Parts: sequence; C-alpha cells; structure tokens
Amino acid sequence: MELKNDLILRAARGEKTERTPVWLMRQAGRILPEYRAVRSSVSGFIELAQTPELAAEVTIQPVDLLGVDAAIIFSDILVVPEAMGLPYKMVEKKGPWFPETVKSAADLKKLSVADVESDLGYVLEAIKITKKELNGRVPLIGFAGAPWTIFCYMIEGHGSKTFSNARKILYTDPQMAQQLLQMITDTTITYLKAQIAAGADMVQVFDSWAGILPDDHYETFALSYIRQICDAITEVPITVFAKGAYGARKAIGQLNCNTVGLDWNMDIQESRQLIGANKTLQGNLDPAVLYADFATVEAKTKTMLDTFGPDRHIANLGHGVYPDIDPEKVKCFIETVKSYSPGLRK
Repeated sequence: MELKNDLILRAARGEKTERTPVWLMRQAGRILPEYRAVRSSVSGFIELAQTPELAAEVTIQPVDLLGVDAAIIFSDILVVPEAMGLPYKMVEKKGPWFPETVKSAADLKKLSVADVESDLGYVLEAIKITKKELNGRVPLIGFAGAPWTIFCYMIEGHGSKTFSNARKILYTDPQMAQQLLQMITDTTITYLKAQIAAGADMVQVFDSWAGILPDDHYETFALSYIRQICDAITEVPITVFAKGAYGARKAIGQLNCNTVGLDWNMDIQESRQLIGANKTLQGNLDPAVLYADFATVEAKTKTMLDTFGPDRHIANLGHGVYPDIDPEKVKCFIETVKSYSPGLRK
C-alpha cells in the first residue's frame, strides 16, 4: 500500500523532507478523553491491549485527533516476558507487577523463547487491522522493549528506582543473566519481524532503564543484545531509544540502526557529534514543557527545531507524554513543528 505521508520513513533513511516529521511516545493514551472512553469499556489496560479491534482504534486516535505523522501500535513492552511464560498484571496507579519472578537458573527452565504467532498473535492482528483502517494515511510503528529493560522487570517483578536485584545478578551470576538476556533477544527479534510481516513500516526498541547501568555493564548486558536486534532487522528502518545512556551514545551511533532517540537531558549538539552525521536523531523536547503556556511551548519547540536543524531529525518528546498533559498543548507542539519546519529550509 502506497503511503500518502511517508515523511518519517524518509527522515529515518536520511532523505530530504519538506518538513520535519513529528510523533509522540505514548501518544495513544490517557491524554485523550477518547482513549479513556474506550478503556472504560473493558476491564483495564491488558484487556484493551489484547483486543485487536480496540487496540487498533486507540492506535489511530492520535492520527485523527492530534495530526501526528505516524501511528504506533497500542501495546506494551511486557507482552514479551508474558509470552515467554512470565505473566504480569497492570496495577492501577502502581504500574506492572509480576506475581512470579526469575530468581535463579532453575527458574529459566520454566521459560522459553516465545512462539510469537500464537503467544503474541493479538498484537499482530491489531497491526493488520490498524494498517487496513489507516489506509496508507501515515506509517505504522511497531516496537519492543530492549532486552536489558525486559530483564529488569522479569527479575525485579515491578518498577524500581534502582533495579538492584537485576543489577546484583550481573555480578553474582552473569552466566544466568546472559542466558536470560539471549532468550529475550531471540524472542524480540522474532517478534519484531512478525510485526513487520503484519504491516509495521518501522520499529523502535525502547531501553527505558539504560541509564542505571555503568558503561562497561551497558556494553556487556545491554548494547550487545540490542546490536543483535539491529543486525537482524533489515526490512524496515529501526530506532533505538536508550533513556539515560549518556556514556553509550557513541557506541549506539555505531549500531545498524537508522535513528537514535534522545532523552530530554541529552544535549543535541553534543549527541550529534558523538553519534555521527549518518544517523537520524529523534526527540527530544522535555515532556514537562507541555505544562507551560502555549507561547512557551511554541518557543521551546522552535528552539529545539533550530538546534537539530532541518535534516535527519524526527521531532518527538524526550520521553513519553505525561498522562495529565492538556491535549491542546500537545497539538500546539505538533502544529508548531509542522508550521515552523519549512522556515528552516531556506
């Protein structure tokens, strides 16, 4: 199917674009009353994500309501450990919780590399429905969590400020850690390829907890597995977003990825120098800017665009949009990117 708007794909490939493309992480979510209405019709987040027709509906909402240049399939990074044999629950106002966790090598025997078609078929079906309903208006982004971030949840069982249990295993049983990380990696590669076969036009790998590892551990227990994923995904553009991985930016720039996502604390010019000119950068407005007045949102967005420059940039926030942000402020950000971008191309 020919895309009517392929800006984000062209930008990811380093091609010239008539303006900077824009989308937001967590754009399909609680900022939209329309999303909350759909979610209230089911038992909660997990049922919504596992109901392909509803997942497709909320995936498309930001395209209709916000005017973004891409949709991202409504799902969760933690469907991967669930498919491997470690189910989770989503606790309201607390986040994900795993009743069982991986504590030792013996626990690995209860897990397996996922059969993606059967265990994650609901995500693939949601992608197929979404692609059909989008009818080529904008590209569809697929995604997965990076192995290290998934590992953190499988060991810890919930969110954490330190993920000290996960980090402890890197010192006390590195062999077990690497065995689990490889299982996650193998599942993730198969999963992303299945998303692409179902219709995803590009994919993103989220390493949400990259920033809690020292540089040597990040290379050994995180980047080496992301490298396997990037080497395996050759069908569509791939983006790596490693939040807080300041010391790894140069190494991330050497991956076989098209785009590197920057969080809001990563200096744009320094990151460009470290990552290199042959990668597209994505980001990186501070999500909290969207709490400000409209004039400030517009001014900060223009400053960001000026700093990135007109080429090899996909506009986004430096992390997911916060759930209590006014949707009108989000629209202001998006519309500023769209209207201001051409002025950069004199």
